[in-house]
Amino acid sequence: MNTQELLDAARTLVAGDKGLLAMDESNPTCNKRFAALGIPQTEEARRAYRAMIVTTPGLAESISGAILYDETIRRQKNDGTAFANAIADAGMIPGIKVDTGAKDMAGHPREKITEGLDGLRGRLAEYAQMGARFAKWRAVLAVGDGLPSRGCIEANAQALARYAALCQEAGLVPVVEPEVLLDGAHTLAQCFEVTEEVLRTVFHQLYTQRVMLEGMLLKPNMVLPGLACPQQATVDEVADATVRCLLRAVPAAVPGIAFLSGGQSSELASARLNAMHVRFKSRLPWALSFSFARAIQQPALEIWQGKAANVEAAQQALLHRARCNRAARRGEYDAAMERT
Repeated sequence: MNTQELLDAARTLVAGDKGLLAMDESNPTCNKRFAALGIPQTEEARRAYRAMIVTTPGLAESISGAILYDETIRRQKNDGTAFANAIADAGMIPGIKVDTGAKDMAGHPREKITEGLDGLRGRLAEYAQMGARFAKWRAVLAVGDGLPSRGCIEANAQALARYAALCQEAGLVPVVEPEVLLDGAHTLAQCFEVTEEVLRTVFHQLYTQRVMLEGMLLKPNMVLPGLACPQQATVDEVADATVRCLLRAVPAAVPGIAFLSGGQSSELASARLNAMHVRFKSRLPWALSFSFARAIQQPALEIWQGKAANVEAAQQALLHRARCNRAARRGEYDAAMERT
């Protein structure tokens, strides 16, 4: 592992008020989104969709890196250029999702454990040869009656830490993603408590597995009440709770935190990130960035609808959302941007 290259890549991914684009949906997830819009659920349609994204002119002005799925990193644009090379040629850093999904956890009803550690060392070496410079692993934790259990938190934290250590061994920046899910009726305070416990456990395991914190990124949820909670929080309340939680649990050695969108609307995700920078920017020991999927892609997907004639308009929608989130990192996002 070249330590300096790892540190440089981690810092570059959160530099310049840019963020990550998570275009790593699994085939079943991507097909589900296609089906809702009447788009054919085929390999060619998925390839065309990802090609539309990576060829968006000017995307690198707001996006530092793009996370790919296994199928995508093995495919090419129409001109034969591999997707990883196309992303690098456009001035962005290619990354790769390496977990194999969240599965039912034995002995823990209603809870999930993310799998994919078997054979990971070899897969990371292959992805590095294909051009990937960072990777992502997602753990999911539900909030509810007795959830998440201590066993579920610890098992997922250990898997995240083992994944991160293997990434750094392979020269890839690990993006560590412990997601406290938005589903449910839990309150803002409950989400705060669970998120803090999860993050503390994750970082304990990262220390235990000797992961170099300066060469990784954290991809957490924002602290939010559940979608079914009758008392929803204001943008400022979410910003305050999220930053207070992160200041308690995330070491200053970590170069950057890139939020997942987790089912938030595009506008709310941007507004909440913006509020964090307006209210706390001078107090933040790490870069606060974004690693959104649906919150950047969904408007473009709805315009594209699988039709070549809609590519340019879809790319403009994608670029708009990326620019909104870059503005949010500067504390300059405003709802008026949505009407321009």
